[in-house]
Amino acid sequence: MSHPRALSTCTRCNAPSSAAEVFGVCRACLTSGQGPAGKGEAARYAARARFGLPVFPPRAPGGVRCVQCANECVIPEGERGFCGLRAVKGGRLVHCAGTPSRGLLRWYRDPLPTNCVADWVCEGSRHRGLTSLAVFYASCTMDCVFCQNWHFRGVSPHDAAGVSVPALVHAATPQTFCVCFFGGDPASQMGHALAASVRFASRGLRVCWETNGTMHPRLLDRAVDLSLATRGCVKFDLKAADDRLHVAMTGMSNQRTRENFARAGVKSRRREDPPLLVASTLLVPGYVTPDEVGRIAAFIGSVDPRIPYTLLAFAPQYLTGDLPRTSAAHAREAEEAARAAGLTRVRIGNRHLLSGQ
Repeated sequence: MSHPRALSTCTRCNAPSSAAEVFGVCRACLTSGQGPAGKGEAARYAARARFGLPVFPPRAPGGVRCVQCANECVIPEGERGFCGLRAVKGGRLVHCAGTPSRGLLRWYRDPLPTNCVADWVCEGSRHRGLTSLAVFYASCTMDCVFCQNWHFRGVSPHDAAGVSVPALVHAATPQTFCVCFFGGDPASQMGHALAASVRFASRGLRVCWETNGTMHPRLLDRAVDLSLATRGCVKFDLKAADDRLHVAMTGMSNQRTRENFARAGVKSRRREDPPLLVASTLLVPGYVTPDEVGRIAAFIGSVDPRIPYTLLAFAPQYLTGDLPRTSAAHAREAEEAARAAGLTRVRIGNRHLLSGQ
């Protein structure tokens, strides 16, 4: 982990101590549409290249379109899509991983209650002594500059040992209460995750998801239905309300995430306890401000004000090593903004990471 340094002066408006190096500009400039600038962007591109991943979702004339997620990459012959798991060979789309026969992942048994963002509202938190089967997919549809699990990018879809659906299902024991698909993000490997979740559901396990919500809507529907039927939950990470800020932080628009969240929200009204749909937001200092949280909360409230919302403390990670940890004051103000927007269930998570009082 990098050690936080003093923030830089914004290269656009010259506001002092307000810009993360990876952006080169402050939040105000990002949200005004001026976009990132400076050597930080070059560092981001270099990071993608280091892992053999495209800097942007490909849009090659004459390429083959992949519709697994919102990126809808149009991939040229011999190259890979943004997530790194789809390639084109002989004019056909090839799935390097993320199919029922091969998932690029690692799994572990996590004693309940876990540090899940929904631990305060889910059934698993009431079953001490049992475990959650945590399924971490080593791929993602986004490119978050603050990714806490960024090391997964070093996992090769060609060289790494994959895990078949039967092998993953075999990892569940009589002590397994629930299974949670996360990562990376399961949105990049829904073929594998859905096939496995059907098998887990048949064994009576709760099926949960932690996702950025960018998968194709039909794939989301299947995931939501499985969680609804098994009393599991679907946890959406809502990173920003402002789309320009979202693009700068993650490399893609938040439009599909918002559409899928609203889509899942329709079914979430069928079951209030335990809640089917849960939201979370990472409080990135200087960028995901209390005002930004208020806007996210207003969107959540437009779907259903009873949806639980967890605010997560930020710690310096990946390409944002110059940022400080989230302050306790920032978290309190963000919580107040979320409640002022009309949400009835709001919580500050991972408080141990907060700085100050």
